[in-house]
Amino acid sequence: MKNLVENLNRLFADFAKDAVLQTENGNKAAGTRARKTSLAIEKALKEFRKVSIEDSKK
Repeated sequence: MKNLVENLNRLFADFAKDAVLQTENGNKAAGTRARKTSLAIEKALKEFRKVSIEDSKK
């Protein structure tokens, strides 16, 4: 569970960095990286939800 949270924090930081580069500097490559990271965040959140539900049932 702790690893999932650390991974999510890293992904959020990467997303925020690239999103800022795209919006403030018009960096198209950063926009592509931000979109790719958003998909990874979605998968990680689904995994977190699954693990969280399993832990709450114990």
